[in-house]
Amino acid sequence: MNSSRLTILNNLPIRTQSSIKQLPQRLREWLFLSSSDQWLSILRIGLSLQLILYTFSLRTDWSSLLAGTGRGLGSRDLAEALLSLESPIIPRLGWLVVAAKQLGLSEATVLNLSWYCLTLVSVFLLIGLFSRPMAIASWFLHLGSVKSGGPATYGVDALTTIGLFYLMLSPLPDQLSLDYLWRKKLCNPQLLGFWRRVLQLHLCLIYFFSGLTKALGNDWWNGINLWRALTRPPFDLISADILVRFKHFLPITGVAVWLLEIGYPFLIWHRRLRRPWLIAILLMHAGVGIAMGMYLFASVMIVLNLAAFGPGILWHRTQAPDDGSSFSGSMIPSPNN
Repeated sequence: MNSSRLTILNNLPIRTQSSIKQLPQRLREWLFLSSSDQWLSILRIGLSLQLILYTFSLRTDWSSLLAGTGRGLGSRDLAEALLSLESPIIPRLGWLVVAAKQLGLSEATVLNLSWYCLTLVSVFLLIGLFSRPMAIASWFLHLGSVKSGGPATYGVDALTTIGLFYLMLSPLPDQLSLDYLWRKKLCNPQLLGFWRRVLQLHLCLIYFFSGLTKALGNDWWNGINLWRALTRPPFDLISADILVRFKHFLPITGVAVWLLEIGYPFLIWHRRLRRPWLIAILLMHAGVGIAMGMYLFASVMIVLNLAAFGPGILWHRTQAPDDGSSFSGSMIPSPNN
């Protein structure tokens, strides 16, 4: 088998042979391309603000939404029972409730403390104090509250959890954090580049499959899905009369949305098209936030996009080499992006 592969390789042109042999090295260079920590600062500050807005938006309903069966608007016990069928190791607030009972604390007290703890770690994360422990704690508490909330959660919670997951694994602290004031040492730029690259690739997958799902259905071609989304309470901020007046734009907008999403993983790397494509994606999310009142969803998507692709595309970085967003013909990142 190996000899046959060598025979096939030797029959190829010399230039092609050289390119194939260098492919693993080029892939490593692309994955571990040196990067500054600007993207990490954007991710940390943006997600911490996201968490603060999240906690305050649910302050009055926090205990009701997360209370056990028969004690609130939903049923945390049911949500966590269904969660256990998926995996018994997914974080949930029920763990804290059970542990606190051993100390004589009531469920209501634990739920209130979980809200204060999540808010406090978000503030610590915002200023960059004890960045790594705060990132881990914020991920755990946020994921626990989301999974225990059951039907009360939606897409923005999953995206926030994804961002926090990458944040807690990334090489903290960054230069804008208080931790950096006494540490005065940044992590390996190649490690910074690797985790940024992973975030970039994850976003590409999210957008591609989101756009593909929309394109496979008829209702994004004829504008019906947009009409439903814009007229369904509590997202009906735009009057139905206005929507009827501009109904011919709904199919165009629907097609434009899935085209932007499907094209994202391909054109975000293109030297000339990546800036307008990124700006279009940011404007799309801003439009969703304004038109439907989905401010948290819009903000988390803007934060993830700015962290993944903002430095080097929307503005020039003050340090560190190119982000390797575009390829030359030989698959080597251009040094002058």
